[in-house]
Amino acid sequence: MTVYLLRRLFQSLLVLVAMSVIVFVGVYAVGDPVEILISPDADQFERERAIRALGLDLPLWQQYLVFVKNALQGDLGRSFVFSEPALQLILQKMPATLELAFGAMFISILIGLPLGLYAGLKPDSPGAKVIMAGSILGFSLPTFWVGLMLIMVFAVQLGWLPSTGRGETLWGWSFLTANGLSHLLLPAINLALFKISLVIRLTRSGVRETMLMDYVKFARAKGLSPARVTYVHVFKNILIPVVTVVGLELGSTIAFSVVTESVFAWPGMGKLIIDSINVLDRPVIVAYLMIIVLMFIVINLIVDILYSVLDPRVRLEGQA
Repeated sequence: MTVYLLRRLFQSLLVLVAMSVIVFVGVYAVGDPVEILISPDADQFERERAIRALGLDLPLWQQYLVFVKNALQGDLGRSFVFSEPALQLILQKMPATLELAFGAMFISILIGLPLGLYAGLKPDSPGAKVIMAGSILGFSLPTFWVGLMLIMVFAVQLGWLPSTGRGETLWGWSFLTANGLSHLLLPAINLALFKISLVIRLTRSGVRETMLMDYVKFARAKGLSPARVTYVHVFKNILIPVVTVVGLELGSTIAFSVVTESVFAWPGMGKLIIDSINVLDRPVIVAYLMIIVLMFIVINLIVDILYSVLDPRVRLEGQA
């Protein structure tokens, strides 16, 4: 197990280094923030002074070395627009995005797992067919359109839930207050629709495959109750692919919550990165992308550890 973890940590470090090069070069080689940040009426002296102040007078490879040196000290650069540390700006917005992403994943698991189990255990029933048709709909509908429809129905016409903002917070979290939870519900549902469909189809296929295994047939032959066969023998084994995919989807939910945050005016990292892209605030863009990459790496590492706990064969392969 130790060898397996060390190997995964080394691989994660290599990925982080490679992605830092790709992200930095991809962002810093495109566009000229000076044209946006500096007034067109500024003279050549003012422009050169601004370029030196932003560190844009150095060659690209030197800018990258400076970035790596500062990043190792916890400094991902200062925002061109706000003149504040980019990492600080992102960390201020991160709780809102994390809350939205975890809320969406919680809803997807809470709804997707039981519906997928039902559809897998009773595949020919009318309810299962309705569930699978609904999952296809969840895959197909665009997120921004669903968000607008949720606002029109539940916020405008019915007036049940607020449509924008984060509401009241307690210790920086919305779900700890009733008002904040009401603000969280609509964007979380909107972000969770695709994940619900994914969990339903993944769980259903896992159940259908597991029900044909010999150990399930043997458990039935022993006279075990259907509930025990389902929740002890079937459910535990389908958790392996579900944990893997849900873990990976958590990273994508955090990274691609931009649309939902824009539709519902949710004050998270997505709105910050959109504003930074509009003004070519390179330090904020690079810091955001590096944090997202780091999140993906950490989530993948946690998923691999959970996978090795659920499936002992992974540990044996690591020892080999």
